[in-house]
Amino acid sequence: MEKASQIAFGRQDPCGRLAGDHDKWDLLAALTHAAAEFDLSHRTLGVLKALLTFFPERALPAEPDSAIVFPSNRKLMERLNGMPESTLRRHLAALTRIGIVGRKNSPNRKRYARRNGDDTALAFGFDLSPLARHADQIFDAALAAKARAGHLAVLRDQVAVLRQQLLELADGAAELLEAARKLLRRKPCETELARMAETLREEIASRTADQAPQPSRLPSREMSGSTSQNERHIQYSLKKDSDSEAAQPAAPCSPPDRADAAGDEAENGNGLSTVLRACPEVQSYYPGGLRSWQDADRIAEKLSPMMGIAMPVLSDARAAMGRRDAATAVMCILEKLGTIRSPGAYLRRLAQKARAGQFSTKPMLDALLQRGAGAEIVS
Repeated sequence: MEKASQIAFGRQDPCGRLAGDHDKWDLLAALTHAAAEFDLSHRTLGVLKALLTFFPERALPAEPDSAIVFPSNRKLMERLNGMPESTLRRHLAALTRIGIVGRKNSPNRKRYARRNGDDTALAFGFDLSPLARHADQIFDAALAAKARAGHLAVLRDQVAVLRQQLLELADGAAELLEAARKLLRRKPCETELARMAETLREEIASRTADQAPQPSRLPSREMSGSTSQNERHIQYSLKKDSDSEAAQPAAPCSPPDRADAAGDEAENGNGLSTVLRACPEVQSYYPGGLRSWQDADRIAEKLSPMMGIAMPVLSDARAAMGRRDAATAVMCILEKLGTIRSPGAYLRRLAQKARAGQFSTKPMLDALLQRGAGAEIVS
């Protein structure tokens, strides 16, 4: 496919018609967006900008030889902050070869103008009128380049989102995740991005299909083995239980709630009240009091970014150990924050232990409770 720089650029259009005047800076801006289409580097565009500064009018006419500028190489080098003359000559040759500017040489190849009164009768130098004559071509190429850039940006975002989704699903796709990361660090083409997006979608679809039964297993992991599925809904009674504990007055429903709370504590190895006694620091961030595990889960999600724990790490911990244990682990990490170098890496390691069946929050809470008891005795 021919590029725009190869399609009679800089010549009169096939019908012999000339475009009207155009703002020279608008043309330069459009040409900057479409630089790749015309094989232009930013240094070449800088030389073109310097040439445009020598044309006194803002409106660039389209008639041939109507916009000739004749600066010397020395003047151009000054406006280009001391560009070497050999480099300047190379970029000027590129502009004339592509046809962005024309060249009208004098018999001795010098650049100058002959004036008749206030008018310029004859001028030799660089003709800038091809820019105005082919303004439509330049603007169309700029719009197409912007559209392509927008499409590439959308594809990049899609790849980034899909990579994050795969990262949150499970471990085991390290090579694909690393390939996607390296691709996003470069400036890939549309084909590479589309291929990577499709590969990530297929991997996510396969893992989602493999993990389809997991939603039914997650609640069962929080249930005791001797009861029915209806016990799963007793978790909502935790709010009633903590409310009754906070209020302290006797209520008719108090004994059943305590029995339910005891069942939950036996099931999880610890209750919310035990966690709050072991981790009093969380109360300074949640002064209203944690009344349920839903509150604990929400405050853990708010605390994690403040502690340097990324959301993907917290999501991975929730999937590995359950939302209650993940919230408990976050509150324990908060309590020992001064002694933990990297809370995110620490929680990730706990999640790995939970997958291997080697994790429990009870030792963490017991250690914190013993430390608190020791502090009370010393005081």
